[in-house]
Amino acid sequence: MKKLLLALAFIATGTFAFAQESNPNSPEISFETETIDYGTIDQGADGKREFVFTNTGKEPLIISNAQGSCGCTVPTWPREPIAPGEKAAIKVKYDTKRVGPFTKSVTIHSNAATSTKVIRIKGNVKKPEQVKTTPEKADKTSMMEESK
Repeated sequence: MKKLLLALAFIATGTFAFAQESNPNSPEISFETETIDYGTIDQGADGKREFVFTNTGKEPLIISNAQGSCGCTVPTWPREPIAPGEKAAIKVKYDTKRVGPFTKSVTIHSNAATSTKVIRIKGNVKKPEQVKTTPEKADKTSMMEESK
């Protein structure tokens, strides 16, 4: 009985290993860049960016999910298959109301040979500078108004 169970386990393991072999025709997702640097931006600035990619494989690419590392990073992705050689984009919106440096990731799940891919955004959000009226500017403004 032990021999039979061992034989079945060996067959099952071999079948599983065979099923894990990669398909030489499988789709592949190739990004123009895997990290977008926002640089230093003002609080409340436009946090939308796009990651452009190409399906460099031989079969249609299907993205099943894209998930931000937190609620402040929201990705949207094409729901339709991307044909071999076609370009598309994953759009990412970062909530810029949080002040300070940030590094966030978006994890993409697809039917590509590399089924999980991580792309990143980074930058620094600063408070917008207040427009200050210096006494010189105030004096010139009042002088101009008086001459009218």
